[in-house]
Amino acid sequence: MALTVVPEWFANLDDEDAVFIKKFILASGSLKEMARQYNVTYPTVRLRLDRLIQKIRLNDDTESEPYVALIKRLAIDEKLDFETAKILINEYKKVKGGK
Repeated sequence: MALTVVPEWFANLDDEDAVFIKKFILASGSLKEMARQYNVTYPTVRLRLDRLIQKIRLNDDTESEPYVALIKRLAIDEKLDFETAKILINEYKKVKGGK
């Protein structure tokens, strides 16, 4: 029996994102097909894909500290607006740099 290793970026995604990726691959990367499957507009699917890309990039951002990564995740998940996220990250960096 082979041991399956799941990449960290994939393991950190929620189930809904994993299903989206699977459907995207099975649709040969067609956003029009994805829009049809989800019964939404093309721009809605494009926005979802863009957010998913941001999540993956965030996970690959090795220089981020846990606090910064948390703020970025909250912004990507729309639990915090991007302007507030920028302010919090900049203030954190100032305080941390001032130590």
